[in-house]
Amino acid sequence: MLMKADPSKVAVYDPRGALRFENVPTSARKKDLKKLRLGILDNSKWNANKLLRGAAAALGEDIEFAAVNYYVKHSFSKDAAPELIEKIASENDVVLTAIGDCGSCCSACVRDSIALEKLGIPSAVIITTEFVRETELTRQAVGMKTLEPVVITHPVSSITAEEVAQRVAQIREQAQKVWLGTQPPLQIKVDLQ
Repeated sequence: MLMKADPSKVAVYDPRGALRFENVPTSARKKDLKKLRLGILDNSKWNANKLLRGAAAALGEDIEFAAVNYYVKHSFSKDAAPELIEKIASENDVVLTAIGDCGSCCSACVRDSIALEKLGIPSAVIITTEFVRETELTRQAVGMKTLEPVVITHPVSSITAEEVAQRVAQIREQAQKVWLGTQPPLQIKVDLQ
């Protein structure tokens, strides 16, 4: 049965509302990277494989990993399946995931990293310079403001072998800092509170 509204009463709603965000801390950072198991999560974007395999090889020159395990999710614009995240977390000590070089893939990569961080696995998510703001918004919205990404030069999808090598060098330097907790904070900050 429908009820009639009382015409003598007017409902007024405050449009300002309040934004509330979780602030979940990242997982404990590693003190040393030697003999850790490295997980690589490829989001199947164009050139992600080249960047990730190149980065794993370059990182292997600096770090003696116990193992390097490679995983692929087949939709770059969706989060990795919870089962895949759990498998990665159970088989690895640190993770490198890529690549965030557009809106949906950037958000999905950041959410994958946050899911791994919540399971205690330090995760270095690779994004490009054009998506720093998107990354900041996603970090805040999902509730892990202190997750520091690896930021490489944009673009990625249409680059030469020499440009891939340049970006691999950027990953090599920054990923280690992310896992050790020495990566400087992102320069852009978006305060939604």
